[in-house]
Order: sequence, then C-alpha cells, then structure tokens
Amino acid sequence: MAKVFLDTNFVLDIAFRKKEVLLMLNDNLVAISPLSLHILCYVNKIKIPDDDLQMFLDEYEIVNLTKNLIKKCIIGPTEDLEDNIQLHSATEAECDVFLTNDQDLLKMKFFGKMRIVSTL
Repeated sequence: MAKVFLDTNFVLDIAFRKKEVLLMLNDNLVAISPLSLHILCYVNKIKIPDDDLQMFLDEYEIVNLTKNLIKKCIIGPTEDLEDNIQLHSATEAECDVFLTNDQDLLKMKFFGKMRIVSTL
C-alpha cells in the first residue's frame, strides 16, 4: 500500500465518480491539497454546506496549507505557484506517489523521493 497524493485533475475526476480512477486507488492512502477542494467547489459551483462534499472530505487526508509550506512553494521547483503548492503538500504528507495528468510535472518524474506518475 502506498500513500498517494492527487493533483487537482484527479480530485475532479473522483468527484465526478470516474470508476477507473477510484479503482486505480484501491486500498492506498490518499492525500489532497485544500487548493483542490477550492477548485472543485468553484468549478462545480458547490454551495456550502454540502453533504456530498463532507462525505468526500471524510475519505481523504487534507494537507494543511501553512506559512512554512508557502515559503517553500515560492522558491520552486516550478514557475507555477499552484503546482508548487501541490508538490510541497505531497511531500508534507510524506506521499510515495504524486498522481497527475500535468505533462510538465510528469516530465519531472520525481520530486525528492516521490514518484510523479499518471497511473498507478
């Protein structure tokens, strides 16, 4: 069992209940960034409170967005702050795998010891 971090595109896929993504996760531990939740609510115009969102939150570890994390993010490794927040959030959560469809991030292959992949 691995600890998997979901980039925002995978969080959106799960919210739309794409079975192939849910099956890919199997029994792995899963972490996500609070930024992904913001984007999920914004894109889907989810009004708060929302019972489905609460159930969704109960299934995943949400990484704290702290000042120290942001300090790391403004240094890099990419020129995109949102990508940096996702990557540093994943390392903060001690994830083994970073799951994304972002081609630029996939080219990195690793961030520290964490593998960056599009499938498990």
